Amino acid sequence: MTSLQTAASANPGAAAKISGSEPRIRVKGLGKHYGSLEVFRNIDFDVGEREIVAIVGPSGCGKTTLLRCIDGLIAFDSGEVLVGTERVTEPIAGVAMVFQHFGLFPWKTVYENVAYGLRMAGAPKAEIDRRVPEFIKLVGLAGFEHAYPYQMSGGMQQRCGLARALAVGPNVLLMDEPFAAVDAQTREILQFELLRIWEERPTAMIFVTHSIEEAVLLGHRVIVLKGRPSGIHEIVDIDLPHPRTRDTLREPRFAELRERVWSTLMREAREAEFVLER
Repeated sequence: MTSLQTAASANPGAAAKISGSEPRIRVKGLGKHYGSLEVFRNIDFDVGEREIVAIVGPSGCGKTTLLRCIDGLIAFDSGEVLVGTERVTEPIAGVAMVFQHFGLFPWKTVYENVAYGLRMAGAPKAEIDRRVPEFIKLVGLAGFEHAYPYQMSGGMQQRCGLARALAVGPNVLLMDEPFAAVDAQTREILQFELLRIWEERPTAMIFVTHSIEEAVLLGHRVIVLKGRPSGIHEIVDIDLPHPRTRDTLREPRFAELRERVWSTLMREAREAEFVLER
């Protein structure tokens, strides 16, 4: 392990600081509860300008809630979120979210769905006409500009949702289990498509997933949430080389890292089962 990797494992913000750039996202002491139910507490981590951080944890640990707090869609009860130097209290410019269930407007074509964010931001028509075809092509949907969501597969719909998010030029991309609603084959295709797109246009990304394999494949670091209320149990540095391809899945180091994250989560699952049996 390199000195950078060691430091990054010890300190969530070390990678960005050692590389000479400030973190793009800073989450400090974040806490959230619904009435008497405390969802998570004391969540602290940074994300570098060109870094993918994956978040995994047991069902119900608050992964999606955490992501929505970071996006400003729901209020948190303690701590703070900074994107650059701006404190998040509501959705802000430069942050885009990709949801699990596509979120497309069924009455709009691919072109109009991708153009939606730009139109809402008040982009001039000339800019929309230039950018929308560029991002439709980037996600592999060239030729389907006039198709409606009902005419497309789930994978194509998710590509459209990704193009819509990317078209606004975000410096932060938040992804909430974006491939969970598609079949296994399509999911694998989309994972490598996302990696290809990130290599072309790297940005800060937080990727929430239930899949350990997906987290290890995509992430530079994997944050493991555990407990009730949940907190960060471990931040695993993923020291796999880039670009990552299907060959990455066959590397011994990939299997080691997947097992490390998996065993961490499984210990809690077994403990919870034992408590229920008693």
